[in-house]
Amino acid sequence: MGPTLASALAATASLVSLAFALSTLERWLVRRRPHEAAWSASLFMFAAGSIALLFATGLGWSEWSFRAFYLFGGILNVPFLALGTVYLLAGEAVGRRVAQALVIVAAFSTGVVLIAPLKAPIAARGFPAGKDHLGVLPRVLAGVGSGLAALVIIGGALWSAWRLVRARRAGGGAAAGRLAAANVLIALGTLIISAKALFSSLGDEETAFSAAVAAGILVIFIGFLLTNQAPVPAAADATSPEPAAIPADTGAPAHASAARDRDPATTAAG
Repeated sequence: MGPTLASALAATASLVSLAFALSTLERWLVRRRPHEAAWSASLFMFAAGSIALLFATGLGWSEWSFRAFYLFGGILNVPFLALGTVYLLAGEAVGRRVAQALVIVAAFSTGVVLIAPLKAPIAARGFPAGKDHLGVLPRVLAGVGSGLAALVIIGGALWSAWRLVRARRAGGGAAAGRLAAANVLIALGTLIISAKALFSSLGDEETAFSAAVAAGILVIFIGFLLTNQAPVPAAADATSPEPAAIPADTGAPAHASAARDRDPATTAAG
C-alpha cells in the first residue's frame, strides 16, 4: 500500500500534535503547573495515535498498529486532556485525586487493550472498526471514558469563553476577546475531530477520518497560538478566572476527540 491522501493527512496530524505537545511541555518545564503536565501527556498520546494511523495508512493495518491507535487515540488521550480542565476548574486538590484515579484506570485500560483477543483478523486495507475486532470491555472503556472527558473539555472551553467575553465587556479589552475566541476554537476543534462525515467527499472512511483528525488538531493549535499574544490585563483578571481550556498566560489547550462508540472510526488519535 503506497502513500495516499490519508497518509498525508495522518502525517499532518502527527507533526502538528507533536509540535503542540512540545509547546505545552516547554511551558510546563518553565511553570510547573499541573494542568500543563496533563495536557502535555495527552498531546503526546495524540501524537502516538496519529503516528500509528500514519503507519497504518502507509504500510497497511496490523494488529499492533490497530491496538496502538485504539489505545492512544481512542481511550487515553481525551481523559488526560480533561484532567487539565479539572485542575483549572476545580483546583489542585480535586485535580490530584482525579489524576490518581485516572492513572489507575489508564494502566488497567492499557492492559485490557494489549491482551484483548481479536474477534477477527485485521485486514491490511480498509479502516478497522472496534466493534468488529474487539470485545465489549475495550469499547466500553473508550466510549464511557472518552465520552465523559469530551463533555468536560467542551463544557470547560465554552464556559471559559463565556467568562472571558464578560471580562472583555468589563474592560478586559482585545486580549480577553482573543482568549475567548481561542476557547471557542478548542471546542470547535474537538467537535471536528469526531465529525468525519464532514470529509466523506474526500474518499473512503480512512481518508475522511484522517482529514477530521488533521483539521481538528490544526484548529485547536490555532487556538493555542492565539494565547501567544498579550495576556489578559489585570483589570480583566479581577472579573475573570483563568480560562478552563487555554490559561491566559500559559497557552495550553483542552483538545480532545468527542466519543461515540470510540471505535477507531470515531476516535481521534486524539
